[in-house]
Amino acid sequence: MPQTRFVLKKSLDLGLKPIVVINKIDRKDARPNEVLDEVLDLFISLGANDEQLDFPYIYAVAKQGISKLSLEEPDSNLEPLLNLIIDKIPSPQADVEKPFQMLVSSIDYNDYLGRIGIGKIYNGKLNLSDNVLLIRKDGKQEQARITKIYAYEGVKKVEIQEAIAGDIVAVAGMEDIDIGETLTSPELPEALPFVDIDEPTISMNFMVNTSPFAGQEGKFVTTRNIYERLVRELKTNVSLRVELTDSPDVFKVSGRGELHLAILIENMRREGFELAVSRPEVIMKKIDDVLCEPMELLIIDVAEEFVGTVMEKLGKRKAELLNMVTVGDRTRLEFKIPARGLIGYRSEFLTDTRGTGTLNHMFHGYEPFKGEIQQRARGALFSTETGVASAYAIWKVQERATFFIEPGTKVYEGMVVGENSRQMDMPVNVTKTKHLTNMRASGADEAIRLEPAKILTLEQAIEWITDDELVEVTPESIRIRKKYLTELDRKNALRNIKSESSQQ
Repeated sequence: MPQTRFVLKKSLDLGLKPIVVINKIDRKDARPNEVLDEVLDLFISLGANDEQLDFPYIYAVAKQGISKLSLEEPDSNLEPLLNLIIDKIPSPQADVEKPFQMLVSSIDYNDYLGRIGIGKIYNGKLNLSDNVLLIRKDGKQEQARITKIYAYEGVKKVEIQEAIAGDIVAVAGMEDIDIGETLTSPELPEALPFVDIDEPTISMNFMVNTSPFAGQEGKFVTTRNIYERLVRELKTNVSLRVELTDSPDVFKVSGRGELHLAILIENMRREGFELAVSRPEVIMKKIDDVLCEPMELLIIDVAEEFVGTVMEKLGKRKAELLNMVTVGDRTRLEFKIPARGLIGYRSEFLTDTRGTGTLNHMFHGYEPFKGEIQQRARGALFSTETGVASAYAIWKVQERATFFIEPGTKVYEGMVVGENSRQMDMPVNVTKTKHLTNMRASGADEAIRLEPAKILTLEQAIEWITDDELVEVTPESIRIRKKYLTELDRKNALRNIKSESSQQ
């Protein structure tokens, strides 16, 4: 899995030597020897050195509390695993007698204390009220004083007076401390090495909600509210970037992926914020005067019958097949794909595999631009009127569309209510009702049978939209809307775009 590759790569880069535990050996389809060979191949592909390739391994059935050094041994308890950890994992290389050194590896925030640096003390000891030296990542040095020290007991933070080498602690007293910076004694102003944090690869615009329903469901709706919340997020979310734009109501927010930003948006809506967000865009870079884009390593597990469909769809998204392995009735596919090629693909993948496939991806690096990728294959169905959606109007159109709303939903002009079965956008009046007359038809009225609506989650809505659409997010609703709500506004925007293009 990509998360395994990511964590293992970081561990190998730090010079660590992992213990491999091959679990679930009691299953009928278990293949421990083949898995051991695959793990060795994984270590080699991630650049492990000779010492790391000679890793210790052990077999286990974790659910039953069984571990053993060879498959032939009789079942026992977890003592063999625990003994292997004691024998093979060295104790922390820390010296209490040396001057104090601590590397900040995580950040917390408290309204009263400000930023709190979390990390392991490598050398020496730390007392409350000690004067320390903060060494920035750029080499600058600042004086600081420790105002609080916290240790961890389970998931709780406990205030302490003293900590020594080997302890993992949280310290306060530095207003803008950051990950990768070093706290040291003034006697030893030497920074500790740190593995760089991966840069953002995806950006979105966060903006004030301007729909006709704005302010009806949210508690925090203004530009100031949104900006203050984003600034507060920056204090702990070190992979996030927030930039001001030409418009005072729009902020460019960059993160490590769609999910990273979707979690932030979801947290904001649960806190009572109301805002609109644009379609995700990848962050391009120029490397040696060549335009490059972020690439992802994509790993897919699907039933054999869906392999052709998946490969066809990913081929259109500029994916490059790296490896394909079939085990039983499942096939694992490994691709290298542009990050923008994954935008909007997850929901399509679940539909194509009938919900049985799994999809994981991780950042792979930057490579030259791969060319244009077609956006959404189907158009939007948007409302031409403001009102309440009726079952009659939905029933009349449902053969040509998939609806995102149910009868009784409040809608406004320009709000997207569904997906067209064809590529072009289609305006529709979903508030229309059946006219009553004083004449009774000879036959019975047609029965209205509605297909279930496809209610999109926040992540699905973000993936679905195109450049001319926004997702309206409130504590109670997730709506999709056109960027320009009226027909006149859309024509004027199109005219302005053509005018700018002709001038260029």
